[in-house]
Amino acid sequence: MTENVAATGSAERTDELPEFPSPRSGQCPFAPPPELLKLHETGKGVQRARTWDGSTPWVATSHATLRELLADPRLSANIGAPGYPYTTAAMKEHANHKVPSINNTDGAEHARWRRMLTSSFTRHRMVKLRPAIQQITDDLIDKLLAGPKPVDLNAVLSLPLPSLMICELLGVPYEDHEFFQEHAGVTNARYKTAEQSAETTRVLREYIYRLIVGKMDNPGEDVLSDLAERVKAGDLSLEEAAPLGHILLVAGHDTSANMITLGTALLLQHPDQLELLRENADDPKFVPNAVEELLRYLTIPHLLARRAVVEDIEIDGETIRAGEGVIASLPAANWDPVAFPDPEKLDLTRAAAHHLAFSWGPHQCIGQQLARIELHVVFSTLFRRIPTLRLAADVSELKFKEDSQAYGIYELPVTW
Repeated sequence: MTENVAATGSAERTDELPEFPSPRSGQCPFAPPPELLKLHETGKGVQRARTWDGSTPWVATSHATLRELLADPRLSANIGAPGYPYTTAAMKEHANHKVPSINNTDGAEHARWRRMLTSSFTRHRMVKLRPAIQQITDDLIDKLLAGPKPVDLNAVLSLPLPSLMICELLGVPYEDHEFFQEHAGVTNARYKTAEQSAETTRVLREYIYRLIVGKMDNPGEDVLSDLAERVKAGDLSLEEAAPLGHILLVAGHDTSANMITLGTALLLQHPDQLELLRENADDPKFVPNAVEELLRYLTIPHLLARRAVVEDIEIDGETIRAGEGVIASLPAANWDPVAFPDPEKLDLTRAAAHHLAFSWGPHQCIGQQLARIELHVVFSTLFRRIPTLRLAADVSELKFKEDSQAYGIYELPVTW
């Protein structure tokens, strides 16, 4: 018998627990894994599951339960805390060597890090970037139309757009995009080794470190210059600033790129919804609403969010003990039929703004407004300018990123 000794001291069979993460269905790779969705049928908001290393953290699948847990200060984002449910073996091996930063601290310490970036990511500042996003999108589509067919949309539009924008926002030279895109891929890989993880982290941090040092004497109007000013003022050390820049660089382009590619493929599989989008491409209310539904349906950070429990919690009739782990499954919550009736139905008219694709609570994605504006512009522009856009391969031939912490498609061949 396979057993696990829980914090209560009792033994339970782990071979009977659902696996997390479980495989997606080949018939509908856009949907969360069927085994994950079955957990909704139990009527429980949180239950145990078995993960890659044999541990049995709690998995929250209910929309309401997940929101409650992610807002609870008794859950910690500190990956070195007892019970933290690691995504990868590499993360587990390096857990006690992580530098404290915005993504792995709690309470007042986390609030301090977040304040460092708040002024750089205000909605007003993101809205001011919209004309640049529109111009870059049009330029990239011009190049796409002038090139050969079929073409990989991921390479010619999905990756370049958010990469250009995050470079502009952070103050990173775009000519280095192949370098940081490659390392972002390693960062998000589920099966990287501890050595690969350590090396890619070292290389990216050193790169950001050098950029911040340069901006201390030659600042611009960008986030790394803002961090450089804080270093000069004594609010941050260079050793603290570099990880912040590293996190923003990787998160700021990879998730948006995956969302553009995956969202385009999904829309091309739903011609009725695509036609709605085309008909309302100039509607300033319809497009943002449509983007919220796409975000709900697809949920790019499909293995998040993860927390360690630091004090016992009573929730949904269960006691989650200190020293145990919780995985707040964002895709499951976004397909919770209580919060989103008929969740398997893509409905661009659905009121879906309460989705959790950007997580919830104090660690909610700080760059979500930039991502939204990029998606508003791309999805309204792409199908207006290329109304005959279609896939140049069957969905069954596409390679989906189940081996990555950010879900997506590696290549999307399209034609028109």
